[in-house]
Amino acid sequence: MTSETPRRFASFREFYPFYLGEHANVVCRRLHFVGSLGVLALVATAVVRGNAWWLLGALACGYGFAWVGHFFFEHNRPATFKHPLYSFVGDWVMFADVLRGRVKL
Repeated sequence: MTSETPRRFASFREFYPFYLGEHANVVCRRLHFVGSLGVLALVATAVVRGNAWWLLGALACGYGFAWVGHFFFEHNRPATFKHPLYSFVGDWVMFADVLRGRVKL
């Protein structure tokens, strides 16, 4: 397997420890958390105002904060590029795990 060959995972349960390892830097995790909070606020704004344009802001907010965390603090490529669905789910599982105290900020 070369560095360009995506690692294969049989399940999200198998993927999640890899995902957490890609988020070892506390600043990266904090940026993910803040970005996720922003996504929730912007989605709520889109619903309340009945304006789907806010969803573009949610998309930019979520990925913007996460990618800054990866490129400038974690120094790795976001898992989104090779595992988009698992990575999306991983973002929200990690967010919930932070709220539960299972992942530290």
